[in-house]
Amino acid sequence: MRLVVYNIRYGVGLGGPPGLAVPGARYLFGNTGPLELITGFLKELAPDVVGLVEVDIGSVRSGRVNQAEAIAKALGHYSSYECKYGEESFNQRLPILRKQANAFLAAPHVAGERFHYFDTGIKRLIIELELDDVAIFLVHLSLKYRHRHFQLRHLYELVSRANKPVIVAGDFNTFWGENEIFLFMKAAGLRSANRECLPTYPSRSPRMELDFILFGDGIDVSSFQVPNVVFSDHLPLVCDFHVR
Repeated sequence: MRLVVYNIRYGVGLGGPPGLAVPGARYLFGNTGPLELITGFLKELAPDVVGLVEVDIGSVRSGRVNQAEAIAKALGHYSSYECKYGEESFNQRLPILRKQANAFLAAPHVAGERFHYFDTGIKRLIIELELDDVAIFLVHLSLKYRHRHFQLRHLYELVSRANKPVIVAGDFNTFWGENEIFLFMKAAGLRSANRECLPTYPSRSPRMELDFILFGDGIDVSSFQVPNVVFSDHLPLVCDFHVR
């Protein structure tokens, strides 16, 4: 089975319109070019499951295009997505922010999906995707170190209750790399598919390992790569695995 995890930065590419020196403007203006490139790239990889972080599900920025559904349709996949902020968050009422989501895309042999929420941080969504033989959790952790550690404790509790082999993946925002999640990995019995600790951010000149695919007992990883593509500010992760 092939899993791809990719923070696509809402399909805005690496920046906003030339000459627009407004802070954060790159997140407000999109075009179809990056999304087409990302979709074509994913089709070439032929993944069984895709975890998308920072996906626009239909704001004015994306031209009202639900990027999760558009990519899923191109791949012939099922899609499951949700706004990444807490259900009671004020961001749920703001025009563009309420369309900022994370998503799973998968071939249609999905047993079910569940949406969980962290108690701390702004980005609170955890998507649990249950396949026949494995449970995959997709996360986008907080930028704040203290909040990330509260979130990791919550995540540990979810993972420890799973009755199938587990994968935890996404953008962990770990500015100190794997060292920052070492204790979480040990407690949860997880290992990183990225054995060489290859950096994933920023995509043009990667220096930090922010994105992870962690796997538990019962899963064998046969291949892992970080393709050198610059359709977003993050590099994607590609992991081939099978469940014993």
